[in-house]
This record gives sequence, C-alpha cells and structure tokens, in this order.
Amino acid sequence: MQHHFHPTVLREYDIRGIIGETLGADDARAIGRAFGTLLREAGGRTVAVGYDGRVSSPMLEHALVEGLNASGCDVVRIGLAATPMLYYAEASDEQVDGGIQITGSHNPPNYNGFKMVFLGRPFFGADIQKLGKLAADGAFASGTGTITSRDILGEYVERLLEGLAGIERADLETLRVGWDAGNGAAGPALEALAARLPGEHHLLFTEVDGHFPNHHPDPTVEANLTDLRALVAAKNLDFGVAFDGDGDRIGAIDGTGRVVWGDQLLMIYAEDLLKRRPKATIIADVKASRALFDRVAELGGEPLMWKTGHSLIKSKMKETGAPLAGEMSGHVFFADEYYGFDDALYAGVRLLAASARLGKSVTELRGAIPPMLNTPELRFQVDEARKFAAMEEIAHRLTTSPGPEVESVNATDGVRVNTADGWWLLRASNTQDVLVARAESDTPEGLDRLLAQIDAQLAASGLERGEQVGH
Repeated sequence: MQHHFHPTVLREYDIRGIIGETLGADDARAIGRAFGTLLREAGGRTVAVGYDGRVSSPMLEHALVEGLNASGCDVVRIGLAATPMLYYAEASDEQVDGGIQITGSHNPPNYNGFKMVFLGRPFFGADIQKLGKLAADGAFASGTGTITSRDILGEYVERLLEGLAGIERADLETLRVGWDAGNGAAGPALEALAARLPGEHHLLFTEVDGHFPNHHPDPTVEANLTDLRALVAAKNLDFGVAFDGDGDRIGAIDGTGRVVWGDQLLMIYAEDLLKRRPKATIIADVKASRALFDRVAELGGEPLMWKTGHSLIKSKMKETGAPLAGEMSGHVFFADEYYGFDDALYAGVRLLAASARLGKSVTELRGAIPPMLNTPELRFQVDEARKFAAMEEIAHRLTTSPGPEVESVNATDGVRVNTADGWWLLRASNTQDVLVARAESDTPEGLDRLLAQIDAQLAASGLERGEQVGH
C-alpha cells in the first residue's frame, strides 16, 4: 500500500503540515508504518509516543499508533505531554528504541507535525527523506504490535528537580519567579514542578488549550511576553520564564522586564557551568551574538559556532562531547547532568540554579551583558528553487573576492561575515522558502553599513530584502 506525502510536509528537522490541507490521519498512519519499518530494520521495536495540546493531536496520535503497530512495533503511549517529556521517556527507558512526539511546536493552531528520535539520536534530514521514499514505494514491514500506557509526569518532575542538587535551599527560598505556559503542552508539568520548587512561583495560562486563547506560544516574539512582563512588574518578581507550545523552547525576562534572549541565557548558563567544568566546549548557532562567543572564551570555555537547527546542534553535541549548547530561538541543550535534549522546563530550573550558585539575580546577570545593537531575524521570501543557489553564489563571492571591509567569513551555515563594524549573517532557511539575515554592531551607523553590505550581496545575485515573512 503506497503512500505519497504532500511535497511541503517532509522538512529538514521534522514532518509538519496544515491539518485538512496537507496533513491528516492517513499521513500519520503512513509515518507510523514507515518509521516502524526503519526501526525494525535497525534492530529496534519499541516506540514511545506523546502528543501536544492541539485540537488535531489526539486524532493524529491514534492513526500514528495504528501504523506503528501494523509495522510490528510495540508502542508506549505517554499521552498529552510536552516534547521534552517524550524525549525523557525515550532517553530514560532502556526498553524504548525510538520516540515520536505529535506537535505543531510554535506554529499557528491549524498546523501539526511530528518530531522523532531514532535509537537515541535525532531523526532528521536524510532520515525523513528515506521515510518518504519508503512510504512512496509501499515497502512497509508488517506485524502486530502491543500498546501500553505510561504516566511519566511524576518521575519527569523528580528528574527536573535534580537540576537544583547541591544548592543550599536557603539560596533558593528567596527566589520569586513568574512562569507562562502559554496554554501549551508544558502546563501540567509546570504546575507539578512549581508545587515542588523552593521559593515563590506565580503561573500563567497552564490550562492546555489548542486554540491558544491568551497569546501565541512563541517566547522569542517579544509581543508574546506582554502578560509575563505585566506579572513580573505587578508582583515585583525576580524574573519570568515563558515556554513555546510544546515546551522545548524557553523565553525569559529579567526583573525589570528586559528580554533575556537565547544567546544571553546561554552566557548565564555558561558562567555557571564553566566554574564547575573549565575548558568545556559550548556550542551556539550562527545567529548568536559575537558577545556570547567572546564571553565563553573569556570564562575559559571553548566556544563553537554551528549550524542552526535543533537536530543539527544535538548531533554536534554528541560528536564533540559539549555539555551545553543553545540557539537564538530558545532551544537550550544540557548534557551537563542531563540528557542533551532541548527541554525548556529543565532550562528554567537551571536558570534558578545559576542565579543561586552565582549569587547574582537574573537582572544583575542580564545587566552585565554588553549592550549590542542588533536586528531581529530579517526573513524575506526567495523562491525555493533559488534560495540555496543564491547562497552558493554569495558564499563564492565572499570567499574569493571579499572586498576590503570583510575581515573574515564563516561558511558553516550560510555566510557569517565579520567586519570592523560587527557582523552580519545571511542563510537559507531549511524549513521555509526564505532567506534569513541578521546583523549586530556597536553603533547605529555600523548597523546601517552592515545592512548595506547585505543588500549589496543580494543585489549582486538579483535579489532584494523585500517584504518581511513571519515564521
């Protein structure tokens, strides 16, 4: 029985589509059968399955489980859960060989998708293309699998609390923190966690609601932090933490309402970690501030710039043995005393731990970070067939005849260009038909010069920074 997916659904890091238009129950069933077939070929058999709070998630979960069973795989259902709970179910149980989370992450309510783990590693890129080909060929394994259910919330929360091990309780008791679950899947775990944390905790929007009635659950968009900012101000709290729809990305604000961006959080975590693990490698994606890489080096760590994408970062951590990594998008990965996957609840616990161990408030830690002028992510549409070719042309020009203003070029993921004014980045998105640009400088004039360099490179390839495109 062959199955053909809509061409937009099989993406670089996950499988994702619009319910009723490009993604439905038949797709979920085929994903289960194909993933199960690949897992059985590799000697595995048992798959943990979880789903987020979207209205379409239970329907997709039901079909996915049918497909996995039909391929001969046994399924451990963990039910409604944040994505890191699914990763935990897979990482903490030796009997489990793979995991699939049904989630639309931070996308609008009518989207949904699948994030996958295969024998302890991320399943992405070529793996997803292989799954699509297997389904198109109808080359599915057949068999009969079992279904069991496992309630992991209690043990998961216990595991999160280990992030505070060894810290004097008195140093934690004084902390006063606001938390915003954004009506996403992390809500129930956050309630259970906050009930156990030392200190005073105020929670927003922990009821799971796939319509997201209060605000869109993407904590990297400043407008979505308005409610948290108001709570921190009204209660005079030390800081606030927000989660995305499936709980694998963290956002934060300090006690004065300033956003603590992904790379700034990583600076705080690095300061805490490098006291205990000197010379450790700390990975950040190409969008991160130069201040972060400088700070890691200054603290005695080994900064490593790597490609954007949670699957790519996880793979690089395994390869280098790095205990900590992060992305501008709020994915933070702790392999230090944890499993190396992106877990925003655990990152929240580790922010409490860092503040207590360093003896400084999050506001002080954020205030010590040098102010930089930077653009948000500038995203503009470029035809799918053109975007990678254009990036190759730009990379070729910059590496063969860079011009006098260019000090160095890093081509790890697109191009990141260092100049006397700061740096700029241009890369092709792996998940959309867009190019992404970003620039950072010490002065407004410097920023203007950097943006002019981006525009000049685009113009040389017949492109321009047109209308902004959202995520």
